[in-house]
Amino acid sequence: ILAVLAQPFLVADEIIYISGSVGITLYPSDASGIEELLKNADQAMYAAKKRGRNCFSYFTSQMQEDAQQRMHLIRDMRDALANSQFQLYFQPIVERASGRIVKAESLIRWQHPERGLISPAQFIPVAEEIGLIRDIGDWVFREAARWMCNWHQRQVSCVQVGVNQSPLQFVPGVGKAWLDHLRDIDLPPETIVIEITEGLLLDERPDVRETLLQFRDAGIQVAIDDFGTGYSAMAYLKKFHIDYLKIDQSFVRDLATDPNDLALSEAIIVMAHKLGLKVIAEGVETLEQRDMLAEAGCDYLQGYLYARPMPAEEFDELLNSEQLLKG
Repeated sequence: ILAVLAQPFLVADEIIYISGSVGITLYPSDASGIEELLKNADQAMYAAKKRGRNCFSYFTSQMQEDAQQRMHLIRDMRDALANSQFQLYFQPIVERASGRIVKAESLIRWQHPERGLISPAQFIPVAEEIGLIRDIGDWVFREAARWMCNWHQRQVSCVQVGVNQSPLQFVPGVGKAWLDHLRDIDLPPETIVIEITEGLLLDERPDVRETLLQFRDAGIQVAIDDFGTGYSAMAYLKKFHIDYLKIDQSFVRDLATDPNDLALSEAIIVMAHKLGLKVIAEGVETLEQRDMLAEAGCDYLQGYLYARPMPAEEFDELLNSEQLLKG
């Protein structure tokens, strides 16, 4: 079937190519009823699509279990916001020159009443698929701004907080709504850093461009997260006035053993500084990594060497202790 579908055919003097994704289920081992068999084949077809399309996939019992778990996850996620099950964590970002915590990245966690703490890697992709990411993203922004407002008033060492923004959050009005909220709580926009992926810069949607320009004009800074792992668009770094590049932890992990990763990290730092951007290295776990990044001129460091992501209350206590030491 796939071979036949792959053959070109002529439509209005043009040669057209298509491909197919095939899902296969077996009777009677998988199911005995026609409705269940079709349902199984449908699940197997989507598995083939996820494998890259133009292939076939057999139905397995694991697919059914995964589908049920996904259904339960979606059902529970719809109630999670209303039931205050989401929690905000912060991971410190240390200034290399002073060794002090000057920034933090905000990270969401889901405290499920039955399944315990759920990582965002498990539920954020699903939230993006079903359209819940906007409400969840708004909650993260407001919660991060609330904590940052407290720290700004107390004049602690942490002067900026990063908020990850999904591409699907770039919808009409989101920029104005967030800026209005900052004005309402009297928080300077420069205390917020919006973290986006580099692929977003290639997005031609007017909403993306308009929102990024709104943030820039208001004073909110923008960081490119996981830089070097996607489709780098160098010309867009200045076009949208990007402020920070975050070196992905996949480059940092093998700095001491892989000369290529060291060369790439050094090149990113040099390029960023030439463009007037600052650099944050993610995933710093060892003193050797810290020293190599410091020698390369990296501006900020983030990773388990300094602290794991922690609940907002714990991070607040950490900032208090830093303030006492400073005093």
